[in-house]
Amino acid sequence: MESIADLLAQPFGTLPDLIRRHAAEQPDKIAVTDGDDELTYRELDSIMDRAVAVLQRDGTAQGQAVAMVSYPSTAQAAVFLAAVRAGSIAAPIQPSATPEQIAGMVADSGANLVFLDAANAKALAAQRISATVVMLEDLEPWLAPEGTRPQPVEIKPDDGFNIIYSSGTTGIPKGIVQSHTMRWQHLSRNSAAGFDTAVTLLATPLYSNTTLVSFLPTLAWGGTAVLMKKFDARRYLELAQQYRATHTMLVPVQYQRIMALPDFDRFDLSSFRFKTCTSAPFKARLKRDVVNRWPGKLVEYYGMTEGGASFILVADENPDKLHTVGRLSPGHQAILLDEEGKEVAPGEMGEIVGRSPAMMNGYHKREGATRESEYYDADGNRWIRHGDVGRFDEDGFLILMDRKKDMIISGGFNIYPSDLEAVLAEHPAVADCTVVGVPSDEWGETPVGFYVPRAGATETAEDVRTATNAKLGKTQRLSALYVTDELPRSAIGKVLKRELRDQLAAGNFGGMN
Repeated sequence: MESIADLLAQPFGTLPDLIRRHAAEQPDKIAVTDGDDELTYRELDSIMDRAVAVLQRDGTAQGQAVAMVSYPSTAQAAVFLAAVRAGSIAAPIQPSATPEQIAGMVADSGANLVFLDAANAKALAAQRISATVVMLEDLEPWLAPEGTRPQPVEIKPDDGFNIIYSSGTTGIPKGIVQSHTMRWQHLSRNSAAGFDTAVTLLATPLYSNTTLVSFLPTLAWGGTAVLMKKFDARRYLELAQQYRATHTMLVPVQYQRIMALPDFDRFDLSSFRFKTCTSAPFKARLKRDVVNRWPGKLVEYYGMTEGGASFILVADENPDKLHTVGRLSPGHQAILLDEEGKEVAPGEMGEIVGRSPAMMNGYHKREGATRESEYYDADGNRWIRHGDVGRFDEDGFLILMDRKKDMIISGGFNIYPSDLEAVLAEHPAVADCTVVGVPSDEWGETPVGFYVPRAGATETAEDVRTATNAKLGKTQRLSALYVTDELPRSAIGKVLKRELRDQLAAGNFGGMN
């Protein structure tokens, strides 16, 4: 019989088949736990079958979405995987969106069934949901009887695996459709990560690709996934110690909060072998702190939920490259384009465009947006625009500058907020910060900063601005700097710059203070 590694080395396969294999070979091993409940591989495989049987009975078509709005739980995980086994498309939706947006995403997905947990059912009580609701807390009565086996389903490589709705502060976010082929690439490329013996601690939600790129390989290889329902830095360390976690995926703000705990060093983290990070800028000094104080490899991934090119930085092996996001993943390609769509010269900055075997089918029901995200070269090859600006150093490591849309054009000069943020972050009074561009009658746009003060800091915002501007070029200087208790962030740690601009326009920041 072929090993799991041999199966994952094949050009194509499916995650549900791998889970069934684990259920046969290691039925009593814990597949998923959320701290309150746990499922062995036998139990997970059985629930998936029982759920698929009901989906088939009640007319959920192959290729149709199955939506879920829930905080991380074993029940949500089982329903997600059941939808995939049924040949339907799993559509996890972020509870952090407004009720109106959630209802809009359910409708946009085309789901005829939505699974809710109690907390989100309460939040959505006033909304009209365009799908039949099943409560995750009442999942057992909904399932087909024990031992039920559904009708076999043929899954093809280009069939949809899941829809990931991109974060957004207004309107209905775009749904990114990822195929079984794309997910198979994510599963098979992790052959060296040791997921077969992993205990993977996950502190981000299951509607995020950030979570799924660790959660799904853990199950594919036969490890154990530990889900945190809500992130808390100290609780994370307690769980890591309790479960003897070996793997984790965290976003930079989570690393920041964990490393800032005064008693971080008293926790036993010696079981860790593989720590990963993605989704937001990861400061070099924070990477260095993690490498120095937290056992195991630290690997940063840069890429898009939409696919394109992925980059990998093994931080502990490249201490002089911590300001970069690493080199191209094997089998991936990337080029940098100027404003006219021409490839830039070596060492110059440009928009990142990538291609690989792992690329989205497109945005759900948004052909125009899909076309805007694509680039076709002279040979007709399809690439994905990353929307980021960067440059390669002399060793082929990618240095990110900023999101293309966040670049500030002030007086005709291009200003990259990340350059300003790096200088602002060096000030001893600054715990967290960001820079955005706002309209200016004089310059067209001008850079404005926001920062969270460190505990005990006595400097005023004007003191910090003056010190920061002294280190910046004349065209880069901050025209204003505002103090805030906390920067608004998405559930995966991205600063919501549009929200800050809206708050500033609404007069919520009266002046520098």
